[in-house]
Amino acid sequence: MSRYIIRRLLEAIPSLLGVTIVSFILLHIVPGNPVRLLLGQRWTPYRAEILTKNLGLNKPLYMQYLIWLWHALHGNFEFSYVYDKPVFTLIWQALPHTIELVAVAIMAAHLGAILIGTIQAYYANSWFDQVMTVVLYFFYAMPTFWLGILVIEFFAISLGWFPSGGITNPANPDPNFWSYVYHLVLPALTLVVLTLASWARYMRSSMRETLLQDYVRTARSKGSGEFRVLFVHALRNSVLPLITLFGLSLPALFGGALVIEEIFNYPGMGLLYWNAANDRDYPVLLAIIVFLGTITILGNLVADLLYGLVDPRISYN
Repeated sequence: MSRYIIRRLLEAIPSLLGVTIVSFILLHIVPGNPVRLLLGQRWTPYRAEILTKNLGLNKPLYMQYLIWLWHALHGNFEFSYVYDKPVFTLIWQALPHTIELVAVAIMAAHLGAILIGTIQAYYANSWFDQVMTVVLYFFYAMPTFWLGILVIEFFAISLGWFPSGGITNPANPDPNFWSYVYHLVLPALTLVVLTLASWARYMRSSMRETLLQDYVRTARSKGSGEFRVLFVHALRNSVLPLITLFGLSLPALFGGALVIEEIFNYPGMGLLYWNAANDRDYPVLLAIIVFLGTITILGNLVADLLYGLVDPRISYN
């Protein structure tokens, strides 16, 4: 298996390199000038020329990329134009919050999708199945920003159960663990609902197909209870599509977190990316893109390895 992992990682290098090239070009050709944004009302041709040289934006585009790539290979993602801090420091401060949000969403969405999809498959075409299908499609079609606004309006403003944004109460100088959890509930709930809506449909289809297999009928004929048939015999093979979705959905989860963190003012990678995009902060944008590309590659690799744990018939050559 170690040889398989090493080979997959080596194969991912050209893909990651291609992502950086395309992203670098796109970021530099879109409208907007970081120099003008940084100078604001203090902009003059002379100051703009000096700042452009200091930032290295006067060099040809290919030269800018090679310089950035050389620094990135040495673990140096340069300094942020806006915050005047190392990009790595900014990411290190924001990353734990996004990991908390995405990890909670993944665990809750998987558990919910397994439970709902399994029940829907077992009671296929019943009133419960039809109602859940309508509800899931409703949330699946709902834009992220709109669902976030509805969640804030209902749970934060109307009911007053949870805060509408942030990560701690500004009036509390020493927040504890439960304060962070309290502020995490609504952003995580929004991301869970959006993810659960699609994952439960995959789980239903997979479980429905598994329940028609011969070994399931054999288990029932031997006197196994329905609970054991569903959650022991059928579940193990039915969760394989969810493992695939885990790897493929990581970029989408982080992308959804971008919008959610902006709506809830949650200080994670998404909010950092949003602010950097508005400020044309190229070093921050490129570092986050590299991070997301790496997460995508590792997510697919982890999904492949989880296949082997769930289904022992799978071998790695």
